[in-house]
Amino acid sequence: MNLNVIHHVAIIVSDYNNSREFYVDKLGFEIIRENHRPERHDYKLDLRCGSIELEIFGNKLSDPDYQAPPKRIGRPEWPREACGLRHLAFYVEDVDAVKQELEDMGIFVEPVRFDDFTGKKMTFFFDPDGLPLELHE
Repeated sequence: MNLNVIHHVAIIVSDYNNSREFYVDKLGFEIIRENHRPERHDYKLDLRCGSIELEIFGNKLSDPDYQAPPKRIGRPEWPREACGLRHLAFYVEDVDAVKQELEDMGIFVEPVRFDDFTGKKMTFFFDPDGLPLELHE
C-alpha cells in the first residue's frame, strides 16, 4: 500500500453561504467546483488549499427544507475530547502577520504561543461553526 498525501478533508457546515464567504472571501481558498445536490438537499463546495482539497457540505438557511446539523460537541480541551476531527492546521511563513490579517477582517485569533514539541509559533482561530483552525510556522 502506498498512501502518499491527503487528497481532501470534508466538513459539514450549518450555513453554507456563511461558510462559503469565510473560506473563499476571507481565507482566500480557490473554488474548484460548486454544486447543488437536490437529492441530498444540500450544496457541496470543493476548495483548494495548496495541494489539498477542502470539501464543504451544507444547506442555505434560506432553503425551505433547511435542517440544521447537530452542533459540534465542543472545543479540543484537555484532558477529555470527543473522537473525530480535532482541528485543521495550516502552515504559514509568519504566524504574526497572518494573525494580524485575520484580526483586521474581524476574526478572533487566540494569542500566539509556541508548540511544546517543535518550538514553532502557533495559534488558533475558528470557522463560523466553531471548528478550530490552527496557524503553524
